[in-house]
Amino acid sequence: MKKKSTCLILLLAFALLTLHTAAAWAEMLSVSRENAKMLAGPNGNAKVLWTLGKGFPVKVLKRSGNWIQVKDFENSSGWIHKTAASKQGHMIVKKRKINIRSTPSQRGKIVAKAGYGVVFKTLEKKKGWVKVRQDGVTGWVSDDMLWGF
Repeated sequence: MKKKSTCLILLLAFALLTLHTAAAWAEMLSVSRENAKMLAGPNGNAKVLWTLGKGFPVKVLKRSGNWIQVKDFENSSGWIHKTAASKQGHMIVKKRKINIRSTPSQRGKIVAKAGYGVVFKTLEKKKGWVKVRQDGVTGWVSDDMLWGF
């Protein structure tokens, strides 16, 4: 009986680790063009839920033929065509207001500010910080202020 319970515990631990790892490796994409449509279903005739801008980051939930079911940073989900998807890293501001700094530190000079929903191209990641660029502004933002990859 002792062997069975040990085996069951190990199996359960492996299952939990596998689920955690799968969640950590969830596929992220970004929108590859302006005015990409997020649809209610995986076909071109489905209702348009949102129109997304270039660079908008999304998390892949499922694939069906040429369609990808995605979720955004506000947990809204829908379908985009695979031609509207890119693997180029982007981040979106998930806080009301953030500071963009010259260095990856709270002591870095503030070079700009950004508000909720602003999309940045991801340039580099370093110890809890992300180097981003948008409209000629390049700087560092604490990664807990952003969502994406």
